[in-house]
Amino acid sequence: MELIEVSESTVTIEPKASNEKIHKPKWLRVKLPTGDQYKKVRKLVDNYKLHTICESGNCPNMGECWGAGTATFMILGNVCTRSCGFCAVATGRPDSVDWDEPERVARSVKLMKVKHAVITSVDRDDLPDGGSIIWAETIRAIRRISPGTTMETLIPDFKGERRNIDRVIEAAPEIISHNMETVRRLTRKVRIQAQYDRSLEVLRYIKEQGQRRTKSGIMLGLGETIEEVLETMRDLKSANVDVITLGQYLQPTKKHLPVARFVPPEEFEYLKEEGLKMGFIYVESGTLVRSSYHAEKHLV
Repeated sequence: MELIEVSESTVTIEPKASNEKIHKPKWLRVKLPTGDQYKKVRKLVDNYKLHTICESGNCPNMGECWGAGTATFMILGNVCTRSCGFCAVATGRPDSVDWDEPERVARSVKLMKVKHAVITSVDRDDLPDGGSIIWAETIRAIRRISPGTTMETLIPDFKGERRNIDRVIEAAPEIISHNMETVRRLTRKVRIQAQYDRSLEVLRYIKEQGQRRTKSGIMLGLGETIEEVLETMRDLKSANVDVITLGQYLQPTKKHLPVARFVPPEEFEYLKEEGLKMGFIYVESGTLVRSSYHAEKHLV
């Protein structure tokens, strides 16, 4: 299969304290999207102007995921109230809530014949409910319009407000995920308005309320040590998280946090083995792994 390289601007950075550039390693390569299912979804997205994070985020795994019938949708607008150092989503004052959005997303899922939908959102700290009502309505709309579609909901922390988290739990998606993103020491730098322990507590609470499958993700290459990654993995296991994903951080623009290092494939493999030893049901670990990568497999 033909290969294309990840954009040079994405993976080559200029460290602040040095003139020496960190060049992209040979293993940062992506399969060119192909296949009948991918082509069908591509045509639908273009013809109906559907919005997926897969496309707007230029995800390297778009072809593979679409080919497997998986797609990721972002709800509650495209402006976030937080300003995380790793994320390319715009920060500012979001538009008002679009109450028709749940039906529109559900129709898109049906139209694209998505087998497994991953739903995520911007943070909406400007709303009393954190956007949780739209979250619940979106899950229920997909259930009604596309009953054969399974769902993973990649939620924000909702500031730890349990009544808002409960709305998502009660809507009963197959998987609820919330990403730690990084290790404890780097959380304030990487996720400015987030809290390491609050994210852990959100995940623990979701499981305690009877959610069958929970999930979280960590980015590598931001300056963490391998022992710090293992510590975070152990913390997630103590919160009874079932599935974890580990992938390489890639700097989206020059304004975002630089890549401290490119983690070699053998280190990702080592972390996968350690995660399985810890008792995680599924560990997705690799250079180009993202939160929704192989998401349909995490249901098993």
